[in-house]
Amino acid sequence: YWNAIIFVIAFVVIALVVYILRAFGEKAYKKDSEQTKPFLSGNPEPEKENVHIRAGNLFWGFTEALKDYYTPAVKEHTGIVNDYVYWFVIVLAVLFIIIGVGT
Repeated sequence: YWNAIIFVIAFVVIALVVYILRAFGEKAYKKDSEQTKPFLSGNPEPEKENVHIRAGNLFWGFTEALKDYYTPAVKEHTGIVNDYVYWFVIVLAVLFIIIGVGT
């Protein structure tokens, strides 16, 4: 059921509830202070380079399991937008032909 007035009223009511809930928030919060740093059980925060987990390590099992797919796919990716648009147009044309023949 679509009624624009009901949706506008619902949006206003939800926005009002959100504003009231936000008003109950902590008033003593100070931006750009010690409060914004993560709590690591009292330990100092290490450098970002020392704790950064690279995507190659994170998805190692996934890429290893699909190596037969990824190896040829990586060779095909040139990074040139024209190549991607070319393949998109070709695939779209084939789909239109299949849909046109099917009807």
